[in-house]
Formats: sequence, structure tokens, C-alpha cells
Amino acid sequence: MQVVTTIAETRAALRELRARQGTVGLVPTMGALHAGHISLIRASRAQCNVTVASIFVNPTQFGPNEDFSKYPRTFDEDCRLLEQEGVDLLFAPAAVEMYPPGASTIVEVEGISDRLDGVSRPGHFRGVATVVAKLFHIVGPDRAFFGQKDAAQVAVLRSMVRDLNFPLEIVVCPTVRETDGLALSSRNRYLSAEERKRALILRRALAEMEESVKQGEIQSASLIESGLKILAREPEVRLDYLRIVDPDTLEDIGDIRNGALVAIAAWVGSTRLIDNVLIKPQ
Repeated sequence: MQVVTTIAETRAALRELRARQGTVGLVPTMGALHAGHISLIRASRAQCNVTVASIFVNPTQFGPNEDFSKYPRTFDEDCRLLEQEGVDLLFAPAAVEMYPPGASTIVEVEGISDRLDGVSRPGHFRGVATVVAKLFHIVGPDRAFFGQKDAAQVAVLRSMVRDLNFPLEIVVCPTVRETDGLALSSRNRYLSAEERKRALILRRALAEMEESVKQGEIQSASLIESGLKILAREPEVRLDYLRIVDPDTLEDIGDIRNGALVAIAAWVGSTRLIDNVLIKPQ
């Protein structure tokens, strides 16, 4: 695996790799890799001739009181994992490489960026869209791989790709979970043993809503009510949102007949976790 830290090195390496081998897959990450990230790497290797991963803890997607300074950074271990998985190129830039002095251009997907996580994390999706647009421009992938857990992010990026005519496909891979159902996240390592148990309530609430759908319920209000009843069993888990939305626009919908994204975010101790399920059209 070749490790590069500058944009010029990345482009030079990719010119050679693309000429020799063909299609390029990109897996953007902030490091602290887990099995969810590895599933994206494997999907890229199955679908593309060249797999590029990036590790960059992007400062512009963190709010002033968020966890940028303490976000887990495990670069050496991440490199070992990526090499074991057969990644061809790792792009690991410094912040000044991605945001040189005087840089003032941003990418903002209006409307959709102000929904779900965009409400409680103002500017978050602007930071995400800006850095991912830069990565797409630098790497020029044929496909880019993201996890279903980050469904709101995926909706924002799909809109950006469409609006800015990026010549690539966004591939969304299933959420990877622990055996007890907790969605894998780099932030899970913040949780104490007791908080880890409490965090399972997010998945239980979603599962209860899925079961209600199986029993024939289609009204969003009733489904949300069933989820809130489950969440009430863990009063120390502070709900940010529980919403049923259109998967593409993230706008609230009244029923799930045409399919839906059921999304949840909550604070477990000082850690904010997200999860979701996709409901297929009835």
C-alpha cells in the first residue's frame, strides 16, 4: 500500500494506477477504523480495480463544542488494517493541505443540509460536502463507498453529486452491527460499559417500529409513538430526534407506503449516536 500526504502525490500515483488497472473506488474515512469501514473497503475491492482510502479528521464538519480534539486517532493501526485488506493507496493529508491559507470556497447543499443532523449540528453537512467534493476532485473515483448508518450524509452527497455533475456513482453499503445490534461507530469507544448497554435502546426502538410496519402500520405518527415508548425505558438516553423521512430529501412524510427512512439520534452520556433503517415501499 502506498501512503501519500499531498494532493500532487495522490494525483501522480493515481495517473499510474488508473493507466495500468482501470476503475477507481474511493472510501473516505476519518480513521479509527472498524468492521463497518472494512466492509466498504471490501465492497470497493469487489467492484473496482483500484481502491483508494482516505484518512482525514475534517475540522470543518465539527461544531465549536464538539469532539474534534478528542476524536479517536489510530493512524498506525488503521494503516495495518488497510494494508491487510489490500488497499492500493492511502491519502492522509494534513489540514493545511486540504484547507490552504486563504481558502474561502465552500460547498453547501441548501435545504437538505438543514434537516436531521443539520438541525442539531449547524454547518456539519456544509463541512462534509466541502471535504468530500475536494476528495472527489483530487481522486476522481468511478465509485465512492459510504455506509447506510450515515444515511443523512448519503442523501446530502447524492444531491451534491447530481447538482455538480460529478462523474461517479455513490455506493451505499449496509450498516454493520455488533452481535447485539449496536451499529458500529468510531465513537462507540467513548462509551462506558453501562452506557454501552443503554445505547442498545436505539436499535430496539427501530426494531419495534419495523415490527409495527410488518403488522400493517403505515402512519408515521403511530410508528414514531411506538418507538418513543421503547426509548422511554432508558430515561438517561437523551433523544435528539426520531423522524420518518423521505430517504432522498430528508423531509418528513406522513406515511411509509412509498418507502421511508426511519432515523434516530440520541445522546448516551456525552456521546451522540445515530442509527436508522430503510423501509421498502409497501
